[in-house]
Amino acid sequence: MPETRNQPVDLTYRVHPVDPEAHLFEVELLLSRAAPAVLRLSMPAWIPGSYMIRDFARNLVEIVASDGEGAPLALEKHDKQTWVADRPVATARVRYRVHAWDRSVRGCHLDATHAYFNGPGLLLRVDGADDRPCALELLPPPGEARADWRLACACRPESVDARGFGRYLADDYADLIDHPVEMGRFTEIPFDVDGVPHRMVLSGQHRADGERLVEDLEYICREHAALFGELPLDRYLFLTSVTGAGYGGLEHRFSTSLMCARADLPRRAERGRPPREGYVRFLGLCSHEYFHLWNVKRIRPQALIDGGLEQEVHTRLLWAFEGITSYYDELALVRSGRIDTATYLGLLANAITRLQRTPGRRLQTLAASSFDAWTRFYKQDESAPNVIVSYYLKGALVALALDLTLRQRSAGACSLDTVMRALWTRHGRTGVGVAERGIEALAEEVSGLELDDFFATALDSTDELDLAPLLATLGIEMRWRPARDAKDLGGCVERFDPVEAPATLGVRLLPGVPEGVVRHVLAGSPGERAGLAPGDRLVALDGLRVGAEDLDRAVAALGALDAPVSLHVFRDDELLELAVRPQPAPADTCELRLLPEAEAAAQAARVAWLASRV
Repeated sequence: MPETRNQPVDLTYRVHPVDPEAHLFEVELLLSRAAPAVLRLSMPAWIPGSYMIRDFARNLVEIVASDGEGAPLALEKHDKQTWVADRPVATARVRYRVHAWDRSVRGCHLDATHAYFNGPGLLLRVDGADDRPCALELLPPPGEARADWRLACACRPESVDARGFGRYLADDYADLIDHPVEMGRFTEIPFDVDGVPHRMVLSGQHRADGERLVEDLEYICREHAALFGELPLDRYLFLTSVTGAGYGGLEHRFSTSLMCARADLPRRAERGRPPREGYVRFLGLCSHEYFHLWNVKRIRPQALIDGGLEQEVHTRLLWAFEGITSYYDELALVRSGRIDTATYLGLLANAITRLQRTPGRRLQTLAASSFDAWTRFYKQDESAPNVIVSYYLKGALVALALDLTLRQRSAGACSLDTVMRALWTRHGRTGVGVAERGIEALAEEVSGLELDDFFATALDSTDELDLAPLLATLGIEMRWRPARDAKDLGGCVERFDPVEAPATLGVRLLPGVPEGVVRHVLAGSPGERAGLAPGDRLVALDGLRVGAEDLDRAVAALGALDAPVSLHVFRDDELLELAVRPQPAPADTCELRLLPEAEAAAQAARVAWLASRV
């Protein structure tokens, strides 16, 4: 990675959370060395790692500029995100304000309790100066009431105070906008991974067992580093916003920005116990984003290298960069000893169930899901489950299928681990982008196997993934059964018990709404045949009031009927009576079982699959 320590800084960005109550950041941009012939400024339209046009420029509320002599410099707005100076200048000063009220890992947020920002939503790009070294000066908010605020950021410090405020350096604009910043009152817990300093920052009220959290993270991080053979950085930051019910993450080269539910963090009273479901979910999120420091932040699709942040950049490779990452995030939990085999297989069964309950898998291929992420996956509507498939979810199961196929057909000599190490050597270390079919070609090259049929089925068709025979090679039996209720996602069991199929309407309700509001109507379901629609508010079934909590029970009590029953709903402000005929729930719930009588070869293959790489 190039260094800027001995290079002159051409661009200085001075960021000040000037008015927390009004949610306004003020940014001063100084061009201290020859500006481009025509000063052209723009705000990115999207942020790397989140493939949707977000139009960050809409949050810029005022902007003024002057030349090096202090004379006013008029800026003409050319499009939704671009400003151009009315005359050439040698140097310039630009001052602008940005409204920050995006409480996510992708945008900017400022209030009286904290400040947070991502570079693409706050720092203007200077056309023609992408490769120039930059300085980032981060100022504390005004007022004595915030004198105890601190700052957390993974950008390289040049001169900062004990609280973290001061001057940071970036190699170029891409580096500048790749370091999210948190200001406020937070908990900071340092730990090391293979001698490299790491930090976990928890912002927001919490009672987390920080010692257990960083101990678990150290094992997980070491597992990922061992897979790739090296840890290619000198510092790393987990920047976590703790909320009532949040969840999400966004990867960066030297950090990740996370959001988690307060209840998902570990508690001191649970020390020594297996992790709760919520804590496993949070560890999986941390694992996912950490894996990205290799896979997508350094091993990169050529399309994303060539494309800019002004408009969509399409690639069919998101199945690999997100799907493979989603496969390894939970696999690393069992390999690192954070969860046991049964828990991991339970998570795997849940994923298989979720895919099976996505009718859109029959219409959209995995490669198309990747390519159309901008307008389909990130802009889901009420029809989403019926017309699209998640490249995260199906991508992870394709990664599983590829891993087990390589292991089986090479007699254990090759695996997806082998492919990932080859990707790192050839693309991650060198910075050479991955071609659209590059991962498929590399998998064939390193394994010596013919994989055309596998990839044609997995990526470019809507054929079902046949995971059962692959899992059987590991001594794992798989079966399908009906769901017992809406929350039943299957799991890992000791034996396969019979399950009677309850009646169902085939609808999904909006969470957290007690009256029962239809969110999705699944294709081919009894609800669809009856004419139910997204947004309908349930009133009564068979003459009795029904809501979100008792819908499953009320439908199951009816059973599968030969004759339809009445279902009353409000659609907008009109009361409708629909004739619905509940049907038995389909066998779409996956259960996995470890076979105690499995052959020694299958048990050995399973041990090799789940073995730690550390």
